[in-house]
Amino acid sequence: MSALSLAVRDSNTMLRRNLLHARRYPSMTLNLLLTPIMMLLLFVYIFGDVMSAGIGGGGADRSEYIAYLVPGIVMMTIGGTTVGTAVSVSMDMTEGIIARFRTMAIHRGSVLVGHVVGSVLQSIASVVLVGAVAVAIGFRSTDATALEWVAAFGLLALFALALTWIAVGMGLISPNPEAASNNALPLIFLPLISSTFVPIDAMPGWFQPIAEYQPFTPAIETLRGLLLGTEIGHNGWLALIWCLALTVLGYLWSKSVFNRDPK
Repeated sequence: MSALSLAVRDSNTMLRRNLLHARRYPSMTLNLLLTPIMMLLLFVYIFGDVMSAGIGGGGADRSEYIAYLVPGIVMMTIGGTTVGTAVSVSMDMTEGIIARFRTMAIHRGSVLVGHVVGSVLQSIASVVLVGAVAVAIGFRSTDATALEWVAAFGLLALFALALTWIAVGMGLISPNPEAASNNALPLIFLPLISSTFVPIDAMPGWFQPIAEYQPFTPAIETLRGLLLGTEIGHNGWLALIWCLALTVLGYLWSKSVFNRDPK
């Protein structure tokens, strides 16, 4: 059997392990998933009339605000789901299972690949569930073509991959799962200061560059453009650059930390 075949086989085994672990201990996934759903319902039914005043010159109704809000909540869902990855990786590192894996005849990188692929699959599943809730409360994307839907799905998968590799690195450097959860808080915090809830031009002038050039805003605006037909502009390239840069950075960081000889 070739080295590639062994790597694929071992990675598949680790993927099954992580999916089974998520199924047996669903509390973390449910907690992270309920947060964006509650935010969606809160901002639609409690704050929707007020928040929509900042959309379209103040003339937007609730249905228009739902359309504006959902792409941001979807990206927030991905950020929240990857926090669970950081915690899961940290648990493996602190509970001794990684030390045992190091002594076994398995492909070394398969442990991380299993976490990453499992997290991306969980992120997509979470997005589908949040999307179903969004459709149930009135979200519609009638103008998107089949190609735009494929591009939107590809963006979501690539964004999930990028954030997952960053979360893996955070989990590897954390001394315990609690610290991993705290270290990964930016993945939940950044969507809150992006264009998720209101447009960038409705924010204070000094804050607009911070919100505009962080990773979430270009991805959100690109997703809005694909699903709702709004102007994408330079956001498509920025989103792609952020995704590729974070993926490479997270991969190299995680690989470097994971390959260090244990003390």
